Amino acid sequence: MATPKDLVRVAVDIMGGDNAPEEIVRGALLAAAEDNGGLHIILVGDQDVLSEQKQKHDMTGLPISMIPSEGVVIEGEPPALALRQKPKASIMVSTGLVKAGHADASVTMGSTGAAMASSAVILGRIPGIERPSLGGPIIGSSPHTFIADLGTNVDCRPSQLLSFAAMGVVFARQFWNVEKPRVAILSVGSEQGKGNSLVQETDELMKTSGLNYIGNVEANDLVHGKAEVVVCDGFVGNVIMKLSEGLGESVSDFLKGKLAQYTDVKEAQEISKEVYDLYNVVETHGGGPILGVDGISVVGHGSARAGSVKRAIGTAQFAVTSEFIARLNDELARVLSNAKV
Repeated sequence: MATPKDLVRVAVDIMGGDNAPEEIVRGALLAAAEDNGGLHIILVGDQDVLSEQKQKHDMTGLPISMIPSEGVVIEGEPPALALRQKPKASIMVSTGLVKAGHADASVTMGSTGAAMASSAVILGRIPGIERPSLGGPIIGSSPHTFIADLGTNVDCRPSQLLSFAAMGVVFARQFWNVEKPRVAILSVGSEQGKGNSLVQETDELMKTSGLNYIGNVEANDLVHGKAEVVVCDGFVGNVIMKLSEGLGESVSDFLKGKLAQYTDVKEAQEISKEVYDLYNVVETHGGGPILGVDGISVVGHGSARAGSVKRAIGTAQFAVTSEFIARLNDELARVLSNAKV
């Protein structure tokens, strides 16, 4: 599977996700067709599925190759068990291609747990990271606010929140060009000393980290972009993400019905769709990289369709070209050394 050295090779798991394989393949084709010559896509899936998709879609001239796998890890399946019982599943094969140097990044819309587990086991953790994390922008009105953790680490220690902050700083610099991102802890009050023991102990670590730490922020501050990086445990982060998505969906439906009384149906649908997209950031922006693993592994929304898949592939490509992992290594070493963790 020889490809030019200057191409970014992205392995795409076509078996994972609610709309696999059709929407995943369509998204990959869109990414390949719109790229300007810097991308090579490797479709990973069951052999019969790959053959069917090859017959169904015209891939002539596109920078696409295929690698067969066997089986898929479904949402809700215990990740550790799946790693043992399905070693040739699509997520394992696509992640393995990155480890072996045959791909520069992997992308999946499938089981988040399986993606986390396979990345941690196959790629390994970056030095100084206790557990990998998922984080990113989830509030549409604050597109440059990174929040972590979003559900992969429900119970956290202060040292983990500190590592989330360091990873968020690198994310903000690389993806948003923010040179000195403001870092905050999500709490029940903005005053120092407010919050549970996790917040208070993390506060002490943050003060010596060398980060641009501004203290606590409250949930209502998130919509105003008061900090570029906000850290919390995964229980809180996942509740916020799900609430944001649910509000976006319900307000969108409400507006669609109300606006239809005053304007044409098409315009009402367009406005309601904008509101939905604003508060379903993960779905509309494709996905984000797993943070803390020694390689690029992008996880998207399970309900993603072709457009989101295309954007997730773009995120993976940018993470590779911006040397995200190298920058993350440097920042983590500096922060953890300052905080003496």
